[in-house]
Amino acid sequence: MTTTAITASGLRKAFGDKVVLDGIDLEVGQGTVFSLLGPNGAGKTTTVNVLTTLMTADSGTATVAGHDVTTGTKAVRAAIGVTGQFAAVDELLTGQENLQLMADLKGLSSSDSKRIIADLLERFDLTESAQKQASTYSGGMRRKLDLAMTLVGSPKIIFLDEPTTGLDPRSRRTMWEIVRGLVADGVTIFLTTQYLEEADQLADRIAVLDHGRLVAQGTPEELKRQLPGSHVRLRFADVTAFEAAALALPDATRNDEDLVLRVPGDGGAKSVRALLNELDDKSIDVEEFSVHTPDLDDVFLALTGRTSTEAAK
Repeated sequence: MTTTAITASGLRKAFGDKVVLDGIDLEVGQGTVFSLLGPNGAGKTTTVNVLTTLMTADSGTATVAGHDVTTGTKAVRAAIGVTGQFAAVDELLTGQENLQLMADLKGLSSSDSKRIIADLLERFDLTESAQKQASTYSGGMRRKLDLAMTLVGSPKIIFLDEPTTGLDPRSRRTMWEIVRGLVADGVTIFLTTQYLEEADQLADRIAVLDHGRLVAQGTPEELKRQLPGSHVRLRFADVTAFEAAALALPDATRNDEDLVLRVPGDGGAKSVRALLNELDDKSIDVEEFSVHTPDLDDVFLALTGRTSTEAAK
């Protein structure tokens, strides 16, 4: 059974007359990646600020690592790490000195500091650059150093606020692998991102926030299946099987040239299994099948009225 790492119930926050959070309910399982998506101004950063004790909600409750964010502030901060949108490294210090600074702030002993820093430099492929000033690092290296600094205290939960913004595709994928490695070690990741592909690749569950309200929650596949347009593509080896299937599936769209039928459905395993069983019962052989669903950009557009590109502006 998955233990809950983060919970929020009825979180509300307003700045003057502007309501930024309007009753947010969240539940994040331990050792999972939870991604919060939404247009600029939707309330993502405010949500993170409340959960990381940087801001107090006007009403509602939230717990992080089992501690109330209002009454157990110190315990929450001891359990979490936060990596902001921009790398918070000291460019005048070397990579190793940045990590040593964090170890000193955490009050680690000299022996523990030495061991942890060496492990992190190796884990993030920064050993060869450890003695170079951070000002000489590439954007991807700075992001890796920033995340390594967050891990000095071995946090149980890490909040990543748009961690790959501005990175090239190769550096972005490197960060994805690092995140997957952290989750494999039992760390919980709370991720905000503008990249829907990133959420699709990493997140176990996604919540879409718009105008301070959660408009949808679920796994990436569950969110995609909410939209019309899902279908199963069936390809047949010969005309006889194709015609028999078309007769058995009157709602299917035909492609006579390629011997392909498109059968509308939710794309779920249960419905696909039922479809294939129906054809099997009629002794109709399917050469190839695949499930096609709308992507997360389609979901984002349907829920917020904007594409992810428009939302990022």
